[in-house]
Amino acid sequence: MTQNVRNIFQISRRGLLGLVITAAMPTVPWVSAGAATGDPSPTVPIERLNAELLASMKSAARSSTEERYRTLTPVIEQVFNLPAVLAASVGLAWGKMQETEKSQLEAAFRSYTISSYVSNFDSFNGQSFEILPTTRQLPSGDVVVQTRLNRVNASPVRLDYVMHQEPAGWQVVDVLADGTISRVAVQRSDFRSLLMSGGVPALTAELSRKTANMTGNMGKAPDRTAGSRG
Repeated sequence: MTQNVRNIFQISRRGLLGLVITAAMPTVPWVSAGAATGDPSPTVPIERLNAELLASMKSAARSSTEERYRTLTPVIEQVFNLPAVLAASVGLAWGKMQETEKSQLEAAFRSYTISSYVSNFDSFNGQSFEILPTTRQLPSGDVVVQTRLNRVNASPVRLDYVMHQEPAGWQVVDVLADGTISRVAVQRSDFRSLLMSGGVPALTAELSRKTANMTGNMGKAPDRTAGSRG
């Protein structure tokens, strides 16, 4: 497993994490993990996420990247409120976008988020996940579930999850690397630069470009305009 787990969600100036599957793959409905489990506790979705990540890490030696992507997709979509995370990462510009632009970015962001986990949690060397016994209440009413990834012969990696209670259950709306570094805040800064330089096409193109660099044709989004030519 890469040592850059704390950068799992960052599209930083050092470069985007690779996307494994095309950013244009069909989007399936997002379902709350709370609805799936019937448990009102904010820790339950994170318990499921950690269990699935550990299973994926243990299977990495005998499974393809695409297989692990397919396995992790349902839990990521249920545990995270991906549209809310994306909207917060884009900021005020989100409300000014056309629906087609939002759909394109949601598809790219969905694949990016899932692929980040697939890419970073890619091997097993005795690691274990630990949910700390106390949660932290935020003024907004959201709850922070504090976790650690314990590693053999290395310092633990801290990943905290900001949970928002939807009508159907709890979902992740932000991740705090080292307990303090907000995924949404980092992405907002990077997204702003791309949106200011070229709008939604620039952000989508950069995601696709990094996808191609990381995964080749398997991660390259198809040309949506091809069917209208000739």
